[in-house]
Amino acid sequence: MATKMVTEKEVYVRRLFSRIARRYDLMNTLLSFNLDKYWRRVAVEEARLKKGDQALDVCCGTGMLTLGLAQAVYPHGKVVGLDFCPEMLEVAKVNLARSPYGRIIELVEGNAVALPFEDNTFDCATIAFALRNVPDIEKTLREMQRVVRPGGRVISLELAKPSGRFFKQLYYLYFNYLVPLIGRLAVGDKDPYSYLPRSLKDFPHQEEILKLFTRIGLKQVNYRELTGGIVAIHVGVKI
Repeated sequence: MATKMVTEKEVYVRRLFSRIARRYDLMNTLLSFNLDKYWRRVAVEEARLKKGDQALDVCCGTGMLTLGLAQAVYPHGKVVGLDFCPEMLEVAKVNLARSPYGRIIELVEGNAVALPFEDNTFDCATIAFALRNVPDIEKTLREMQRVVRPGGRVISLELAKPSGRFFKQLYYLYFNYLVPLIGRLAVGDKDPYSYLPRSLKDFPHQEEILKLFTRIGLKQVNYRELTGGIVAIHVGVKI
């Protein structure tokens, strides 16, 4: 298991998400026009989990993808949701309590770059809308690869950078200007939803993430763009 030192970015991101935890799910649905549920369903399909499998959801937040994974392995499997923000995990506990799949989920407070699990523990490891937020993308993916069994899958569901000229311009207009405005009006705090477009600006293009998956040794690497390329799902298999 890895050890680490907390970075300035982690402190900032933890504080940011602690402020919006209780409205996080509502804002995701609102800002994505309810497409976030569809994106997570596709990510669960890409995991190719079987009944009885064990899965890890890294940076699980409020547990929405975690619940989708649990549904796939129910009733005899297990899913662990890990996040470093206690406020997000508190909301996740409420979400799990409302679902029949919550009983096979364990929530753990921990960090993506130092996963507190033994090698070769899970059949799949996922991370959704959080790879932009970690202090070290490669280290996070290596940790996910480490804890997955041979033949298991590492999956990232993340915002991406669309390539179509007209759609790209329309998307960035919405993302860079309207999203912060909507976030400020809905949450009363401009910082979290101003951070969102900044985080995507600094995040590598989906082709670069594909190369990173390959560089760390994952095989059968591919990615799939959804909704005009505003979201991408990357998949790699541990051999």
